[in-house]
Formats: sequence, structure tokens, C-alpha cells
Amino acid sequence: MDKRPLKGQRVLDFTWMLAGPYATRILADSGAEVIKVQCKKMAKGAESNLGGYFNTWNRNKRGITLDMSYPEAKEIALRLAKISDVVIENFSPRVMANWGLDYKKLREVKPDLIVVSMSAMGQSGPWKNSVAHGATIQALSGITWLSSSSKDAPSGPGYAYADIIAGLYGALAVLAALEYRDRSGQGQYIDISEYETMCTLIGPALMDVSLNQHEILPEGNRADHISAAPYGCYKCLGQDRWCVIAVFNETQWQTLCRVMDSPLWTQEERFSTLSKRRDHAQELDELLEQWTGTHTSEGIVRLLQEAGIHAGIVQNAEDLAGDPQLKARDYFVSIEHPVLGMTTSDTSPVHLKSDATTGWKTSPLLGEDNQYVFMDLLGMKEDELSSYVEKGIIG
Repeated sequence: MDKRPLKGQRVLDFTWMLAGPYATRILADSGAEVIKVQCKKMAKGAESNLGGYFNTWNRNKRGITLDMSYPEAKEIALRLAKISDVVIENFSPRVMANWGLDYKKLREVKPDLIVVSMSAMGQSGPWKNSVAHGATIQALSGITWLSSSSKDAPSGPGYAYADIIAGLYGALAVLAALEYRDRSGQGQYIDISEYETMCTLIGPALMDVSLNQHEILPEGNRADHISAAPYGCYKCLGQDRWCVIAVFNETQWQTLCRVMDSPLWTQEERFSTLSKRRDHAQELDELLEQWTGTHTSEGIVRLLQEAGIHAGIVQNAEDLAGDPQLKARDYFVSIEHPVLGMTTSDTSPVHLKSDATTGWKTSPLLGEDNQYVFMDLLGMKEDELSSYVEKGIIG
């Protein structure tokens, strides 16, 4: 018996790309019946059902096809909204309104419906119609600057971190709205700006500027509020292999020196105290990396951890797949895909007593659940469904 917490909730999913599908994946993993709406014309790239990207973010969902360029598709979508608890989308603001599916119209068919709009800039303001990807949002929010190694190279995160954060906010907002509806009987319209979700992460920097008038500069792997040196990420032997090391006191420093066989530079006056090592952090890092670069990350981390020094491997995807801690906690689950065969997927880091992955399914094939959704849920007759398919409305 499925006892997941969102069992019995139905979500009509108009999302695409990462932020929206991640939010609905969380809901689907938690037991909600998520019905992902696709269109054959757009089922390519990130929306290709057999692609790795699509399969990562759309597991446990049902899939239907509905071409919203047809007026009849709008009426079908409204019928689906009427039997749903949540409608969620992450288009630019004009899209749902152009389809006649804005909140006012959706609320007419179901007054207690929860509608979530996840856009780059939100539904109001001079930038509301702007579209953006994660890297754009990260740059605008200041995260790219703050997380770079120097002011001359504002590289920032190498992936769409903003989409992950927005997806988490989206899932949390739905949970809050469902709880509120349970108490009040009222639905909600939720307007999520991905730009603003990222701005919530830079509170300390904003306070430092406003209260202390400090110039905020990128710190890379260093942090002024952490009293440690060496403290950073260091290249190791091999292609793109790295480790992190943090030394907080003189005892640990002397231990590190012994592990390195006490090279002469460790005895220099500029490295004689923690304060001096912090003042000469860049030179210290360069010298330390001469040593780490001749050892494997696994070997260095094992040596340092056994000696009582804080150290860790910078793991890549292959490392994570074989991580003994993750394996012991069943973090990965194998799911059979009807076309791709056996696939491996990550599970949720949040473990609930009612959790179960035995009934999990891979992402849907294009239109896989058309018959169930349109006939079983909406009550269409077979000839009616066939007519919609022939006209390309359901397609």
C-alpha cells in the first residue's frame, strides 16, 4: 500500500526545463499523481522523452500530449484543471494567459485550485516578460560574483544552481498551499521569481554592504570568517582530481608538515603561525599544491584523515555512484525503462517512514498515459479521443 504523504493529490504539470520539472518531481516522488503535459512539436532537446535530461527530472510522472495551439486544447486543459489539486507552470508570464489559462480562468473551474507560476522575474515589474536560464539568474543575483575565485574571472557555479533552488522553493510553496487549503478550504496563486529566490541566498553580503559599507569581493575557496590556513581546494594527481584541506590550529599544522615529510618551506617565518599563514594564503596554497599534485586524491585524503586533519575528495559523478555511504543508505534506485532498459536514479535525501521506491517508475514516454487521463479521468469515449488525435489536438 502506497503511504507516501501526497498520495491522492493530483498535479497538472505544464513545466519544462529544470526548475519546474524538479519541483514536480519532488511532488511525484512524494506520491502525488503528476500529469506532465507535452506536445509532439516540442518534444525535443530538453523535452525529448528518451533523453537523459528528461529522464532525470520527470520520473514518477504520467505523460500526456496536448497541443495548446488549438482552442479545443484549452477546454480539455480546463477539464483537467477541474479534477486537479495543483496546476504548475514555468513559462514566461504571457504564455498561460495567451492560452486562456490564467489564474482567474482556472479558478472559475475550481475555486480551491492551487496555481503556481515559476518564471525568471515574476509576474510583475519592468522585467516580467524577460526569459532567462540559470546562469543568467545567478549572474544577476550576485551569486556568480560571490562564488568566483577573483574579481577578474567571475566564473561562478558551473551548472544551473538557480534552477535547483527555484525548484525547491516551488515544491515547498505547494506543500504550504496544500496545508493552508486543508485548514481554510481556500486555494492560492503562487508567483515565484527565480531571480528573487537566488537573492534570498546573499543576505550576509547585503548586510555587510548596507551596515559596514564594505566592498564585497569574490573569495573563491577562502572565507574571512573561517579561521583556518591552509583552507582550500587543491589539485591532485590525475585528470581533474582534487581534494579539500582545512587546518585550524598549530597541532594540525605540525601534523600536516609531518605527513608531507616536513619540506623546508614549512619552516619559513611567514608560515609560523595561523595568523601569518592566513596572511600568506595564496603562497601557501601554491606550495601545498606542489605536494598534492604528486598524490592521488584518495591517497592524500586517507593519509590526512587518519592523522586527524580535515580533508575530503572532490567527488565526480563516477565517485558518487560508488560512494559506500550513499550505497549503504540506498540513495540510488534501479528502474526499468521500456525503451532505455535498466536505469539508475538518485532518490530523495529526505527519508520519511512512509517512503518506498519499489513502486517508482521512469519518466513517461510521449503520450504514454493519454488513454488513462482522457478516457478514465475525463470520461472521453474512444471515438472522441481518436478524433482529437486525428486533428492533432491530442498530439
